[in-house]
Amino acid sequence: MEKAASSPAVGGSYPQKNAEILSSQYGINLFLAGLLLTFAWAVHAVGISKSHLLSYLITLMLIQLLWMLWYLCRSCTQRRLIRDKDTHAGARWLKCGITLFAVITLILDSFKIGYYIDFSNCLSPTEGIFPVTHAVHTILQVYFLWCHAKDVIQSFKTLERFGVIHSVFTNLLLWTNGVLTESKHQLNEHKERLITLGFGNITIVLDDHAPQCNCTTTTLCSIFSQGIYYLYPFNIEYHILASTMLYVLWKNIGRKVEHHQQNKTPFKFHGITVGMIFGLIVLTSTIAIVVVYLIQIGGSKIKSELALTMFYLHAIFVLALMCTAGIVALLIYRLEDRSLDNSKNPARKLDAELLVGTAAGSWLLSWGSILAIICAQAHPKYTWYNLPYSVLVIIEKYIQNLFIIESIHREQEKVNDDIKTLRIVTISRGSTLSLTPLYKEIYNGRATPDTGEVPCLFKGSICGRDNDGAGVAKEETSQDNTSVMHLASDYSFCSRNSVTNNKRRILKNIAAFLFLCNLSLWIPPAFGCRPEYDNGLEEIVFGFEPWIIVVNLAMPFSIFYRMHSAASLFEVNCKT
Repeated sequence: MEKAASSPAVGGSYPQKNAEILSSQYGINLFLAGLLLTFAWAVHAVGISKSHLLSYLITLMLIQLLWMLWYLCRSCTQRRLIRDKDTHAGARWLKCGITLFAVITLILDSFKIGYYIDFSNCLSPTEGIFPVTHAVHTILQVYFLWCHAKDVIQSFKTLERFGVIHSVFTNLLLWTNGVLTESKHQLNEHKERLITLGFGNITIVLDDHAPQCNCTTTTLCSIFSQGIYYLYPFNIEYHILASTMLYVLWKNIGRKVEHHQQNKTPFKFHGITVGMIFGLIVLTSTIAIVVVYLIQIGGSKIKSELALTMFYLHAIFVLALMCTAGIVALLIYRLEDRSLDNSKNPARKLDAELLVGTAAGSWLLSWGSILAIICAQAHPKYTWYNLPYSVLVIIEKYIQNLFIIESIHREQEKVNDDIKTLRIVTISRGSTLSLTPLYKEIYNGRATPDTGEVPCLFKGSICGRDNDGAGVAKEETSQDNTSVMHLASDYSFCSRNSVTNNKRRILKNIAAFLFLCNLSLWIPPAFGCRPEYDNGLEEIVFGFEPWIIVVNLAMPFSIFYRMHSAASLFEVNCKT
């Protein structure tokens, strides 16, 4: 009888599970086809040009635009219906972040349009159509994510799965295209700088995709061509953030959501002054280091070695501070007795997986550098600083990942520690209840001791009693003992509350400090300060082309790790 009753429920889940598997396979094949096309263009494969790649990307964006318009129109017609929402998905600060990156991406598209106009005589029309399509795609996608990132889709589920997964892999392909274009530019600059470090035995062959004609306005062409590569880091972050938000939307399709009130956790600057000050000092110094590095590197051998030494010393100091802060935070967690929230949460699960997965990119580069230092026959002085730097990168990510993952899984306290309206309920000599001043006033001696009132804390249940004639006499005899007992209990409560607030304040300052440190460490690789390229030792040990392939594969994940960690730490700061 039980089998008969349970079989329809089990059988009903099969179509949806099949739809999930089919849609994921569709997305993977879509991505692999685009990835192969991108690779073919990068290696100058015969018969494959940039126009073929851009045509493929334009087609994918147009299909996604049609799906988003259909979804928005359908949502508009059903706006009066009550929809399930995932309160953990699409946080407001995440939407604000993706909007900022989208605005800079629109500036990048305008630069590309200007670049196409100046070189229109020798560029394919697809290079002019692509930025226009991409700009429209960006505007509509940001609007879609603002309005529907929290949706839990319960209708047209099979169709929606294909539409959302198509959007996920479209953004991943656009991210891949941006990473490849930016990496090729960085590689050309790196090859030119290697000569200044004395690595003349490495063959320098520039991979040039520049147009084969003259620019109509030289000044504007220079601005557009140089400005494009400074804006690419923001475009890259925009697409990876969009793909993660859409992936959470895809995972939520058909999900049964538990309806409970989600506490809002707004960001507050109060109480994080110390962490903000130290974090801003690190951020300011990092920007200065990056500027000096980009000016000095490639100028001469001495200047390049000094720039690398300066970078390594600064990074070692910052990473050591981050390790110390993370260890202190974990020790505080060990002293607390709070359970973990193990409820199903696709957004939180994705955050944890991305932290560990993208950290592997930095770990790969760090282990490569450590092995190169051990195996190299000659060691220039500046290369020795690379050893503690690489070790600290590995350790810091271990500690930070553990801190963030435990923080986002910890249950929030049900009672707010900042008690502002706690009052003492007392029993007067009459038969009525009255509210006396705040308990702080009693401690400070400002409450009148001869009012004949017996203080009784209101801690979850009212401590009121009936005051008849017999009860008054009994109450007067036990008034002193009751007052002392409650005051002692309240003092113990306030002491525990004070300790908890101090722990929270320390954790919030640590989260704020690590947030700004991760933003600081995102800046150097995102804007061309990459010692993994300029060190030169790894190219000698592993060979130039193998090491460059490793760097180009691992560096995008390393860059994304820092931005994703900053976003996660912002959330930790809000929840703490």
